[in-house]
Amino acid sequence: MEEHLLEAIPDLRNAFEAAQEALAADTLDDFARLLEAADRLESLARADGTAANVHDLMNILTALRGYAEMLREDVKGDLPELSSQLETLLQHIESTRSVNTDAGGSEKRSLTVEPGFILAVDDLKENRELLARNLSNSGHIVITAASGEEALRALEQSDVDVVLLDLLMPGMDGHEVLRRIKDHPDWRATPVIVISGNQDMDGIIECIEAGADDYLFKPFNPVLLQARIKAGIERKRWHDREEQYRQQLERNEKFIRATFGRYLSDEIVTDILERPEGLELGGDLRRVSIMLSDIRGFTTLSEHLAPSQVVTMLNRYLGTMTEIIMAHNGTIDEFIGDAILAVFGAPQRRDDDSDRAVTCALAMQSAMVEINALNQAEGFPAVHTGIAINTGDVIAGNIGSERRSKYGFVGHAMNVTSRIEDITGGGEILVSESTLISLSGDYKVGTSKKVNVKGIDETILVHQITGKAE
Repeated sequence: MEEHLLEAIPDLRNAFEAAQEALAADTLDDFARLLEAADRLESLARADGTAANVHDLMNILTALRGYAEMLREDVKGDLPELSSQLETLLQHIESTRSVNTDAGGSEKRSLTVEPGFILAVDDLKENRELLARNLSNSGHIVITAASGEEALRALEQSDVDVVLLDLLMPGMDGHEVLRRIKDHPDWRATPVIVISGNQDMDGIIECIEAGADDYLFKPFNPVLLQARIKAGIERKRWHDREEQYRQQLERNEKFIRATFGRYLSDEIVTDILERPEGLELGGDLRRVSIMLSDIRGFTTLSEHLAPSQVVTMLNRYLGTMTEIIMAHNGTIDEFIGDAILAVFGAPQRRDDDSDRAVTCALAMQSAMVEINALNQAEGFPAVHTGIAINTGDVIAGNIGSERRSKYGFVGHAMNVTSRIEDITGGGEILVSESTLISLSGDYKVGTSKKVNVKGIDETILVHQITGKAE
């Protein structure tokens, strides 16, 4: 220990005794704490230099320095002799600190620091008080904790920007507090600066590996501490902004899925979320299998039913068919009254697009048995649907205007599908030649026929699909 530091204490006591009548009550309290720390220093000087005493020395120097710096500011200009003795004491403390920590640095530099919410954890009251007063003067909001357990309770109750953590504490020590902070999902991003008199290199490495953002020796350089706090607050602010942005993205995605998922397939919604540029008007050429289904004679049936009954029947039918189409990864383009237009192959193309379209159509026809059983149980008539499937090239993309657009399909193949659907009977599935030759699975093919349809010059060859081959 520096002898000059011990020699400076009696001179400071004398200067204080000569000037104490001119000091304010708060200043007298601070001097009492400073001299109390000086008494502990003198007692420690007479003890053996154990590792525990080194830690105690660092705590005492921290207290001496903290109170001396505050008192120097209080008496500067008014009591030059006392101010001079405080300055001498600080110089000797700095010399002792440099010998013990290999640390130096300017005390004159000032920093502009964004105010933060700081948690100071130390079992020594004077250390907590000095940290709180020093940081409060810089605009920070400071709360303190005298133990590890108290620190964790404070973290549960407050959104802390930076934790200043002492290591050697009774009960739960700083190592355990650090581990719990970094294991907690809501706290792990909170910067932790360890401030300790323990100068064991293995312990320092252990703290850094456990997630500590920095490690400062007692007595710490207040400007360096402010710099570390500033960096910690900036990291915490960046993390908080990133977390808010992430949560906003999650809310937006949930909103989009909840809103548009009622009208668009999951594939289209996912495509919108993953490729927002796809929302621009326009499209690209795709080879798809188009399916159009329609309840035969539904217009006539609806004339003999109340509107509420029509809606009940229609919702039951469309709800069941929607689930089947989406289960086969089809994209529902739109509902047109009782008709359903779906596409297989956009926005995502698969090698089995045509097979999935045909398999889906067979499942839809099978589901009509249960739908009609429910209809008849409620006194509604049985209904039958015709399904047409055609495979061809279309333009798939966003169609419309800048104010209103939809993901849709345009092309001759769409018209062909519509014309085939016009000639399907109830309970029937008709596919075009292009669809039949693109199938890789085995299906039961019924009647095949060439038809001429309105609006299309060429003859269309269609085939009846009655089921999967055994």
